[in-house]
Amino acid sequence: MVGRMRILFLVFLAGIVGWFSVEAPDGAAAAPRPEWIHLGDRPGDQMLAAYFRQEVEQIAAGCLSKVPTREEWPEWHRRHRQQLLEMLGLDPMPERTPLNAVITGIEEFEDIVVEKLHFQSLPRLYVTANLYRPKEVREKLPAILYVCGHGAVRKGNISFGNKCAYSHYGVAFAKRGYVCLVIDTVQLGEIEGIHHGTYRYGMWWWNNRGYTPAGVEAWNSMRAIDYLQSRPEVDPARIGITGRSGGGAYSWWTAAIDDRIQAAVPVAGITDLEDHVLDGCVEGHCDCMYIVNTYRWDYPMVAALVAPRALLIGNTDNDDIFPEDGVRRLYEKVRKVYIALGAEDKFDLALYPGRHEDVPPLQEATLRWFDKHLKGEEQPVEVPLAVKVEPERLKVFEQLPQDQLNTTIHESFVPKAEPALPSSVQEWEAMSSKWEEILREKCFRGWPSQLPPLEPKLVVETETEGVRLAVWEFTSQPAVRLRMYILSPVADQLPKKIVVQILDESSWKELVAAIRCGFESVIVPEAQVDGTAEVPAADPEAWGQLVRRLGEESIWWVAFPPRGVGPTAWNPADRKRVQIERRFMLIGQTSDGMRVWDVVRAVGVLRSMPSLQGIPLVLSGKAQAGVLGLYAAIFQPGVHAVELRDPPTCHREGPIILNVERYLDLPQTVALVASRLPVTIYSAEVEPWTYPRKVLELLQKQAQLILIPAAEAEGM
Repeated sequence: MVGRMRILFLVFLAGIVGWFSVEAPDGAAAAPRPEWIHLGDRPGDQMLAAYFRQEVEQIAAGCLSKVPTREEWPEWHRRHRQQLLEMLGLDPMPERTPLNAVITGIEEFEDIVVEKLHFQSLPRLYVTANLYRPKEVREKLPAILYVCGHGAVRKGNISFGNKCAYSHYGVAFAKRGYVCLVIDTVQLGEIEGIHHGTYRYGMWWWNNRGYTPAGVEAWNSMRAIDYLQSRPEVDPARIGITGRSGGGAYSWWTAAIDDRIQAAVPVAGITDLEDHVLDGCVEGHCDCMYIVNTYRWDYPMVAALVAPRALLIGNTDNDDIFPEDGVRRLYEKVRKVYIALGAEDKFDLALYPGRHEDVPPLQEATLRWFDKHLKGEEQPVEVPLAVKVEPERLKVFEQLPQDQLNTTIHESFVPKAEPALPSSVQEWEAMSSKWEEILREKCFRGWPSQLPPLEPKLVVETETEGVRLAVWEFTSQPAVRLRMYILSPVADQLPKKIVVQILDESSWKELVAAIRCGFESVIVPEAQVDGTAEVPAADPEAWGQLVRRLGEESIWWVAFPPRGVGPTAWNPADRKRVQIERRFMLIGQTSDGMRVWDVVRAVGVLRSMPSLQGIPLVLSGKAQAGVLGLYAAIFQPGVHAVELRDPPTCHREGPIILNVERYLDLPQTVALVASRLPVTIYSAEVEPWTYPRKVLELLQKQAQLILIPAAEAEGM
């Protein structure tokens, strides 16, 4: 305890004489939570952990590996800011509609005034806020936008807004001669929206849409700056931003995309992908903390976009959701950018002893930074900032507006594409070419840029009852080895076609139940992925149907479980599955998007077998698994036809493909594939497939889309 008090005292003295970074005592840094790091005990979990490490290391190695020079900086900054806007869902930028600001009340506290107000960042998207200012204003003042973290303030079923949890900052800034606007967030404001769509509510379509609540918070902050600049007391050229935890994250987004911010102090709001993905900090954060990482950034990229403006990174040394090691790695990378731009004096790291808490030295450092860079002066600072205002005196609305969009803004903030039908063959050719380019660049950008060797290996080959089973293993990516199960007649004759059945967990169990009737010693160990998994009971009827189909249709039937299915299945616990999926998004992927890659690679293995050259190959799958084959057919020329059995009719039902709904949906994807090769859909629903039918009529290729009632689907 004595040692800790001595460190705090030295921190205080250091704050008097200048800017600094405080070294934490040895052993003080928070260790990652073991339950966050550990994905599970299955072989698939171990493979997945190695995969995430490989991907994160690759992204980190490329992050700011070449620091732009002063001459390169304007174009570098422009290009990467545009990418960030896109990943926030702000490209195109929403229209700056009238704010319709309303002051609903004024409170006075000695020498300061607090205005209770709301404005609309978009029509009907309300932002509730408190504006703190000195009672006497003789000249234009610098302004601070304070963006709030996850500090809920509720009494019964009434939310007073998280602005109330941070009122001490508003008071402190006003007393120091600033105008300070403290704004509520979407989830914890007086009107309570949603930040935890994927984390808590299974809204995986957010990834399909390219939506993140981080984008709404950044937009609300930009409109808050618009409001500050409209105030007669505010000097529009001297605006800063700060906030801690969630507010720290929103400070990053806003400072990175809005040059009107001249000084920023994000506190406990950022670390790198190593911490988030490998050490599992993602499990402690809601969706508002993340961009949709289309361009596969590590977080120093966000921080670099603030340069060369004044930036102080604030953190504590024992914060388990923003660990010191990641903050330091980020700081060192960004420091090189500030040095290259000749602005090293505008960048620093304030790191103090403490857990994830608002310690007094961080409060002091924040105030001093703004004094230096917005006012050009130094003043004494009294900490801790203890003066908080009663929530009842800060509440903006007596009755919440009935027309609000806050609770449903996730449905409309990033618009869903509604592509029109082409009017000519030429227009269709342009549309389809553009879609394929978009799919590569915006949806499957996380695929390997170079093809690794397939390294196919025959693991098992055996036969029974006139059926041969060959189990092949291959490399989809360096850390991902997968298996396919090829069933064929024993008779040495080439098949008329190859049917690749893409499996999900349900159809994997159906496969096991069927072929254990003939190959129990092979398939049962494959199904017992961790030695404890329950193996489905044998299904002789399904086995008989399969044997008959192989002989009567002269086909080879290939069962393929992509990553996370069957032998490589991941931890079945719902909570961990959620966090695994969120990890994929953080590295610019989705698990379904990478399964499409697995299908492409599986077809590559089959096409590499000399005996199968030139034999028609059909990709088939039930429900969402069939759609994986649909997308694989776009990028794998070795496919001759696709079969979809009871598929979803829109991506909101799955599968999850990053950003896809911003550009097209499943009817358009069916049209894209069916314009090139036959697509058969077994489904009771016909209306959803009107779009591809009309496109094929235009192209005079109606025969390439076959709609069959689901009841007529045969066998497996």
